[in-house]
Formats: sequence, C-alpha cells, structure tokens
Amino acid sequence: MNTIVNWLLQAIAILIAAYVLPGVTVSGFVTALVLAVILGAINTFIKPILVILTLPITVVTLGLFLLVINALLVMLASAVVPGFAVAGFWWAVLFAIVLSVVSSILHRFGEKE
Repeated sequence: MNTIVNWLLQAIAILIAAYVLPGVTVSGFVTALVLAVILGAINTFIKPILVILTLPITVVTLGLFLLVINALLVMLASAVVPGFAVAGFWWAVLFAIVLSVVSSILHRFGEKE
C-alpha cells in the first residue's frame, strides 16, 4: 500500500513540476504515472552506474555534476515515455530540481505520524 501511495505522490509531483515549468509538458495523469515508474527504474538501475563512473568529476565539481546526470536521465525518460517532453537540457535541470523539491514536500505531508 505504501508503494502505491509513493507512486501516486510522485506522479502528482511530476504534474506540478510540469505545470510550473513552461519547457516541460506532460500530456496527462496516466503519462505522469508511467513517467514515475520509468524515472524510478532509471534512478534504480542506471543512475548508480553513472554516479560511480563519474565519481572523479563529481568530486572535483563538489557534487554539481550530479545535476548534469539527473538532467540527462530526465532527457532519457523523455525519449522513452510518449507524452512527456522536455524542451532542452536546462529545462531538464530545472525539472529535476523542482521535481525533487515538490516530491519531498508532498512526501512529508503524505507520511503517517
């Protein structure tokens, strides 16, 4: 049950982030649900490999290169999920940042006390 709630909260966060940013479009709630699954899979399987491979440059840039990795993964998701489009690299960076903030706020309100 907790997984379904987290999935729905992530989809709502995706819709809010896409509404706030004009360079990101999501065609509907079903697309946001699919995107939540795809981003979760990408962050589970691909992101750790990229983080390990780019660890030296991440250390040199004091972790800022992780924003580049997140943006590239969002752009990968936009190539995979129909109905989700990102206008460019900087919109992907902003989407990743806004999605992270909105998702953390929603999960804070969604957790049980």
